Amino acid sequence: MQLRPLGKRVVLQHQEIEKENAFGIVLPDSAKEKTKEAIVISIGPEVDEGLNLKEGDKVIYSQYSGTDVKLEEEEYVIVSQDDIVAVVQ
Repeated sequence: MQLRPLGKRVVLQHQEIEKENAFGIVLPDSAKEKTKEAIVISIGPEVDEGLNLKEGDKVIYSQYSGTDVKLEEEEYVIVSQDDIVAVVQ
């Protein structure tokens, strides 16, 4: 099953974050901060071509944006194109 975003939306998948902090202490899931970096999984049909986004790009998006979705044990976030603030190169 795939997610196909509508309009000017983009489906993103979070990167795995480290389970230990800099001191070697293992952090529980509840203590981890949600990362703002993600990989582009799918792009809506109306996303502006000027963004030059493509599947597989690593992006940074606004902190309190998007809709969290869980599909087949994978977690995704669907954001508006305006919530993507940078592409990591």
